[in-house]
Amino acid sequence: MAQACRLGLLLALLLPVAGASLPSTVVRLNKAMLSYVSEMGRAPLQRALQVTVPHFLDRSGEVLQPTRVQILDVQVSRLLLKFVDDFGVRLFAAANFTIKVFRVPEPLELVLPVVLLADARVDQGSIGTPVVSVSSCFSLFNNAIVLDGGHSVAPALLVRVQKHIRAVLRNKMCLSVSNLVQGLNVHLGTLIGLKPVGPESQIRYFMVSKPVITKDYIALDINAVLFLLGKPIVLPVNATRFTLPEPVGTTGAMATVGLSQDLFDSALLLLQKAGSLNMDITGQLNSDDNLLTTSVLGRIIPEVARQFPEPMPVVLKVRLGGTPVATLHTNNATLRLQPLVEVLASASNSAFRSLFSLDVAVNLSLQLSVDKVKLQGTTSVLGEVKLTVASSNVGFIDTDQIQALVGNVFEKPLLDHLNALLGMGVALPNVVNLRYVNPEVFVHKGYVVISSGLFYQN
Repeated sequence: MAQACRLGLLLALLLPVAGASLPSTVVRLNKAMLSYVSEMGRAPLQRALQVTVPHFLDRSGEVLQPTRVQILDVQVSRLLLKFVDDFGVRLFAAANFTIKVFRVPEPLELVLPVVLLADARVDQGSIGTPVVSVSSCFSLFNNAIVLDGGHSVAPALLVRVQKHIRAVLRNKMCLSVSNLVQGLNVHLGTLIGLKPVGPESQIRYFMVSKPVITKDYIALDINAVLFLLGKPIVLPVNATRFTLPEPVGTTGAMATVGLSQDLFDSALLLLQKAGSLNMDITGQLNSDDNLLTTSVLGRIIPEVARQFPEPMPVVLKVRLGGTPVATLHTNNATLRLQPLVEVLASASNSAFRSLFSLDVAVNLSLQLSVDKVKLQGTTSVLGEVKLTVASSNVGFIDTDQIQALVGNVFEKPLLDHLNALLGMGVALPNVVNLRYVNPEVFVHKGYVVISSGLFYQN
């Protein structure tokens, strides 16, 4: 069984999932995200530009003299990124290279100002991840500034040294940028990794189309597929394409994430199929305030008192046969559960005997929040828990009386169970080491929007 599950997950990573080609999630990365990347990217770019310069052949004497050249320091004073419509991202970087030329009799130190420009295309990869590729890259050099002690250098030698260094940097700087981008692509590949939802369930995200790029944002249409025991949870074919309106969310947010109704339906279907929403409610027989005993039931159902002259413990077996229904309205999310509750009593031989069963309908308010990379929920009961008798082995049951009794012992354990379950959360689209910060959640008709900052931790 375990081997079959692993095979199913492997195939899910390699193959598109049938019936899951429509986006259930839209992720917009806004200008504020580019500003953050610019700030965080200066140090890695500085390290990447600290390249090796081969020896300079000094032709000023009668014999060619190889002279060692070393980059002592690189300072990126400016790094700017901006979106390019229908293409990707443009990079502008201004850097100062401090370079030492180990000439004889005294070394030469100079500072070479450089401007680096590059265009990077953002596309959809073959496995459903964003892929960035450098399409053009070039550099502009200003004249080198000779530091103190090097003013005696011959102008012709300085020209030749600069020419040598520029030729090397012109090639190696763009190669360094390409290498950084390749490292970024490896990181972006973790978007499609399976994230656990429960002990036997996972969620996987992947892009379903090319990104939409404007001057203000890049939008990724992403589908979420939930797995139970290695098999995908597939909604009916009438699932609709989700598009995220604009403007939406908080102005100035780094990321705007739209979650469709279908995603919530899939998550609830997963919980129902996994049996996670089922529960047993029991009470302690020797507790003074325990209402789950045959003696308490016998006060309102005479047949229970006749069959159980001695008090025996009672168990409520809550089983959800139908899928819960989440409804998203503006500023309001609700959840409706309709479980079957079977009431059983312990007989003298320790076996449980079914007394009666109830069809239950409960409406819940659903409050959503985000913690790091997970969407979490908490619930509270709206109105009364509705009960109707489905079957009875103990004769007539007064619904009003049983409503008051069972409603009291059912509501709190149900909320505790649901809130513990929803508090575990479902992973949002993310890559390794990236998390959401200061998120705000907005509920709209048919979808949910998360506006958030981002934080990357090395």
